[in-house]
Amino acid sequence: MYVPVRGKLALAMAFAISWVAFSLYVALPWINDLAELFSLPVAWFIVAGIALIPGWANAFLVAGLLIDHRPRYFIHEKLPPVTLLIAAYNEEGCIGDTLRSVAVQDYPGDVEVLVVDDGSTDRTREVVAETIGTLGAGKNFSFRLIPVFPNGGKANALNVALAQASHDLIASVDADTHLFKDALARIVTNIIDGPAHTAAVAGTVLARNSRNNMITKLQEWDYFLGISVVKRIQSLYQGTLVSQGAFSVYRREALEKAGGWADTVGEDIVLTWAFHELGYRVGYAENAFVFTNVPETYGQFFRQRKRWARGLMEAFRFHPRIFTRPRMITPFIYLNALFPYLDLVFLCVFLPGVFAAVFFQYYAIVGVMTLLLLPLMLLINVLMFFNQRRIFRRYGLKVRKNFLGLILYMLTYQVIMSPASILGYFSEFFHFKKSWGTK
Repeated sequence: MYVPVRGKLALAMAFAISWVAFSLYVALPWINDLAELFSLPVAWFIVAGIALIPGWANAFLVAGLLIDHRPRYFIHEKLPPVTLLIAAYNEEGCIGDTLRSVAVQDYPGDVEVLVVDDGSTDRTREVVAETIGTLGAGKNFSFRLIPVFPNGGKANALNVALAQASHDLIASVDADTHLFKDALARIVTNIIDGPAHTAAVAGTVLARNSRNNMITKLQEWDYFLGISVVKRIQSLYQGTLVSQGAFSVYRREALEKAGGWADTVGEDIVLTWAFHELGYRVGYAENAFVFTNVPETYGQFFRQRKRWARGLMEAFRFHPRIFTRPRMITPFIYLNALFPYLDLVFLCVFLPGVFAAVFFQYYAIVGVMTLLLLPLMLLINVLMFFNQRRIFRRYGLKVRKNFLGLILYMLTYQVIMSPASILGYFSEFFHFKKSWGTK
């Protein structure tokens, strides 16, 4: 039975609101108890942040997963020419492998690869030149190195490359990212076969170095379950919120109307929201896989997630009108606006409440009511796992048996991520110094 997208949105909203109504009914005694300890406004502040809003978000995702049945796009015998942009800064250890993964792509069309070395202080330029020299000629790929001095940041590097690009389709890939087979062809197929007003399509980014240590194992599940599934559900409502620089494709006309990449730490999310403000659609290619090197130390991870959180705040600052133009992705916009509040409540209220419950048997803040979130959290992770595994199998990939990482991901990931996110929000609010990179 065909259900239009707006009908699916209505069903998902109805399910999420019903869940919140049930949770609120059960939570009323908890709210009254907290009101006696603190005050009624503080009680609502705590319960909404710990249970009600996260419960709504999880229920909305569960409903989206259950009703999402997207079309499958098959690679054409001939595809339009595309320019692939790679911005690199001190990437001598990985840029060569990235270029080789591009060169072996079976793309039925011309590909122009522009590598911008953004004032690197290591051997990145030399490695790029040497690698291009070994790739040979005669295929439908051309490679060119564009040196930029001094270092001007990722957005500037991409804009420099865009100005020299030859084609109407522009793709981007990070310098430490490996393209899986047919990734470029599949992501281009998604944008040309998608609705005519599609400005960009985000690819599926997965962790490449996930076996290295526990930090990378946790991120393996974040990319596999959290990030990919959220993008999938957002695209169901025609509004992926981040067409990430790690791997995406854009229509040049839309890029130029948006003014290219803004000089921000979150240049990809700021650009994506510019597309939404202009009335474009942003999609997601579940079958266009790339594998990126994720941070291997907590310090690198902290800096990356701080930058991502700051990028979100930049997007709101650059595009405040996104609140006032109703569209199907509006629920996600308002949920993103609540992230600082949710992270603050989680870190400053929920975690101390867990500590008090475990060590002092004090259940006023975290008690029986919070157990309502557990079955919903388990359900959504089970649905995400089997959904993603089905997609993997369809395209010849396997899910690695990293179940310890999965358990730790569900129990601890928010704990290690929230401090970085909160610092990122405050960094943007107080206009702290900006920098590119996580290393």
